[in-house]
Amino acid sequence: MKVLIAGAAGRIGQVLCEGLAGRGHTVIGLDKVAVDSRHTRWHQVDCRDAAAVRSIFEIEQPEAVIHLAGHPGETSLPAALESHAITTLALLEASVAQRVRRFVYASSNHAVGYHPRTEVLPVDAPHRPDTFYGVSKVTAEALLSLYADRYGLSTIACRIGSFRSEPDSRRALSTWLSHADCVRMFDACLTASTTGFVVIYGISANSRAWWDLDPGRALGYLPQDDAEVFADRLPARPDDDAEAMHVGGLYATERTGRPAFDDAPNRGDRP
Repeated sequence: MKVLIAGAAGRIGQVLCEGLAGRGHTVIGLDKVAVDSRHTRWHQVDCRDAAAVRSIFEIEQPEAVIHLAGHPGETSLPAALESHAITTLALLEASVAQRVRRFVYASSNHAVGYHPRTEVLPVDAPHRPDTFYGVSKVTAEALLSLYADRYGLSTIACRIGSFRSEPDSRRALSTWLSHADCVRMFDACLTASTTGFVVIYGISANSRAWWDLDPGRALGYLPQDDAEVFADRLPARPDDDAEAMHVGGLYATERTGRPAFDDAPNRGDRP
């Protein structure tokens, strides 16, 4: 399959460029910066530029899109919406124009991060974003739903947990997504026989998983790694209890709070 990866220069993007090419896909990279990859044709484009994105789609005519682009941390709300919602809109518009059949989005657990950490969380739990970053992911998911209903585009949102080469905290024993399982997940999303808008959780087969993996398995994502093999290497940390209170970890605390607008005073300066 001919797959365009937006945000291909990022941590997940570089893993997917190599991994999906190794699984027989033709990979086209799209990012603001270029990365040397023997498996990937590259276009240096800002995904917020709808006209530039559309021109690349016209040239490449991809069969599927994986959208990873966007700032990975907390920002002001306008910046978060521009980084995640506007890029999603530009890519969706180009996908509809070029009759792309599958659109896979790297959403985040922070779209539901304020849910208390009690039982395994299903994908149909109400949105409870824990940050402006989470709000922007909710907005992007809503766009995927709209474009699936309005234009018949098949869209999948993968709410990714902790993407690391190995877990680095007690929380990550529940939320870890290994590099190999990440490739398996996106490959399954590209090839699944599904329609409409679908949400799955992007984690490995962790014994302590906080989120329901069954929707992913229904698409053909069969994770093979388990963070539990690293448990003995992770000593207790001061943040462990706070991270375990909500599924979003420390994002669901006041520590990550910041002004809604770039020119607003710091939250600590407010009454």
